[in-house]
Amino acid sequence: MYGRGETDDLYQVLGVSRDASAAEIKKAYRQLVRKYHPDANPGNKEAEEHFKKINQAYEILSDAQKRAQYDQFGTVGDMPGGSPFDGFGGGVGDIFGDIFDNLFGGAGGRRRTSPNAPRRGADLEMETEVTLLEAAGGVTREFQIPRWESCGECGGSGAKAGTSPETCPACGGRGQVETKQHTPFGQFVTVNACPRCNGAGRVVKEKCPSCGGAGRTRKTHRVEVKIPAGVDTGTRLRIAGEGEPGTNGGSSGDLFLVVSVEEHPDFKRDGADLHTRLVLSFPQAALGCTVPVPVLSGEPENLSIPAGTQPGKVFTLRGKGMPRLRGARGTGDLHVHVVVDVPKKLTDRQRALLEELAREMRVEVEDSGVFGKFFRNLFDS
Repeated sequence: MYGRGETDDLYQVLGVSRDASAAEIKKAYRQLVRKYHPDANPGNKEAEEHFKKINQAYEILSDAQKRAQYDQFGTVGDMPGGSPFDGFGGGVGDIFGDIFDNLFGGAGGRRRTSPNAPRRGADLEMETEVTLLEAAGGVTREFQIPRWESCGECGGSGAKAGTSPETCPACGGRGQVETKQHTPFGQFVTVNACPRCNGAGRVVKEKCPSCGGAGRTRKTHRVEVKIPAGVDTGTRLRIAGEGEPGTNGGSSGDLFLVVSVEEHPDFKRDGADLHTRLVLSFPQAALGCTVPVPVLSGEPENLSIPAGTQPGKVFTLRGKGMPRLRGARGTGDLHVHVVVDVPKKLTDRQRALLEELAREMRVEVEDSGVFGKFFRNLFDS
């Protein structure tokens, strides 16, 4: 459980205001993860502890329901949607339960979670960047994931080799202790985590030297992920079971891979469609031509340009865009935007020919005198 009872306020941990948007929280989280990641701070215990706080804070503030509960009550229970009273020492729910026990002879049938019950491991999130070409065809990447794993020396028990954890003498292995209060309204019972074993129900007298009694150590886990064709910036891929291992036989969490796609110098993406520019000279646009158009993958496509094509004209090559993600059939299109290139410098012959064309079309242009000079030289020779 993580709430205001901890040393740091969750908003302060992420460095955001209490009215921060979900996007601002996510941005702050990503920046802090890069800064305090154990791989970027090898051997720095303080950075490692802060890294864990960052993940705990984000896990709560990124969930609208948990965040609302934290804002209202200052704490969040272990399970999503849990009772808001979980944060007040675990006692309020048990108080009302014991009132009914006293009135109805304990027939309420209340159940308390065993401290040694299986618990699911935490989810992890990483970012990766791919090129537009890789996004179009898919790519397989190997990732090195720093995560907690069961200590190999003690098998996760936290006890020194040759010893084993013992049942907590304070709570008898229940992980909880009861405090009874007698009032004019009857007997009230509050239940809290056992301070001796911190709710584990077991105590380790001789700690494992490898993990210091924690039962787990930080290791680098390698996982190969196939990034499917069609991913876009912001695509979140779930790799089941590759997050933090569970405890007490619980299942592992999941790994979430957040994809970003690099900008391409020649193609702009719009969903499954691509856009590119085709630069034509004035004669090509005026008279028509057939030109090769580069596509993202494969050989260029020959495109027939009709005579009189205007700047800004858009030609569409069907099926030459991006594949659609997650089972959607087909691919997008490639939209070719025509740009007519106007030369900045002309030879005397080119200028003379253009001036003659302007006269023929009865278009007013600045007369440089090159036309007359060019043809006089032509006839004199």
